[in-house]
Amino acid sequence: MTDTQFSRRAFGGSVLALAAITASRAGAAEFDPTPFQTIGPFYPVQRLAEEDADLTWIKGHKKRAEGHVIQVTGRVLDRFGHPVSGARLEIWQCNSLGRYAHPNDSAANPLDPDFQGFASIRTGARGEWRITTIKPAAYDSPIGRRTPHIHFDVRSRHQRLITQMYFSDDDASNSKDALYRDLGGSAERAVAGLGAPGHYGWDIVLMDDGR
Repeated sequence: MTDTQFSRRAFGGSVLALAAITASRAGAAEFDPTPFQTIGPFYPVQRLAEEDADLTWIKGHKKRAEGHVIQVTGRVLDRFGHPVSGARLEIWQCNSLGRYAHPNDSAANPLDPDFQGFASIRTGARGEWRITTIKPAAYDSPIGRRTPHIHFDVRSRHQRLITQMYFSDDDASNSKDALYRDLGGSAERAVAGLGAPGHYGWDIVLMDDGR
């Protein structure tokens, strides 16, 4: 599959994005923002030298990260459906065995020296963003078993949103996750939809873009 084919499927298949554009032109509806969630205990204060959008390759390494490679694409929008260009996204997650590259993670599972685990990227002119990463594993924690998820810290000119992205194909484990359940009716806005195998789409809606 080419990048062009994937891009059309990911962005064209995003119901939220298309609805937001239509509504904003009509000057009508507003959209509920993506829900806030805790930053968690493993925000990567100490980072690798690389922070690019491909978390599966580290420059100079001979191996790709272990695990199932996925791509996640989406856009950052304001509540009226306007794209937010130039927003910064910091993205971090555990590896394919459920271990974070953080000194406070006491999990017995090993680190993956070939997994970047963190990215710092900006949205394009249409608010678009894209990462290549590894599908994170579920893991045990003091609050119970965490379902697979990816952490996001999104900053526009005057807005900041810390949240977590879940996966639509993990419905069973999502429903047992304490933090996911706490989202209540807003939980669906934190879930990335699966398109083609290994390709997920998720739009992030901020309260405002600071215009």
